[in-house]
Amino acid sequence: MSILANVQEQVKAAMKAGDKRRVSALRMVVCELQNEAKRNRAELDEAGELAVLRRELKRREESSEAFRAGGRVDLAEYEEYAAGLIQELLPRQMGEEELAQLIDGVIAETGATSSKDMGKVMAAVMARGGVRVDGKAAARLVKERLSA
Repeated sequence: MSILANVQEQVKAAMKAGDKRRVSALRMVVCELQNEAKRNRAELDEAGELAVLRRELKRREESSEAFRAGGRVDLAEYEEYAAGLIQELLPRQMGEEELAQLIDGVIAETGATSSKDMGKVMAAVMARGGVRVDGKAAARLVKERLSA
């Protein structure tokens, strides 16, 4: 079942349960997935759906911070709630230790020694870890290891 179909089923369940807040947040996700499919003029594959979810998660987190800075705690809490729902839809990210082991293995394999090799290492890490790798965390760890 695609992520879109899964979210649509969750919307139905939330409507039956009368959970308006959840319905609203899930409908936003459905809308973004459908809009992306329309922009691409084709059905989204799983990678495309995951990219949309990651983008929306980042948007919700940034919105939450902006609302908190502006004193709108009510809106910040809603954005955090929506971010939590999106997080549930995404595959579990690699933990710090697991990611560090992957990076150490790639560095040893590629023979990377300086920050000039960061692109090569990051490409291999992202290829091996796939959707479970957080790019920012990976870049930070690779940079630490190559600059040491």
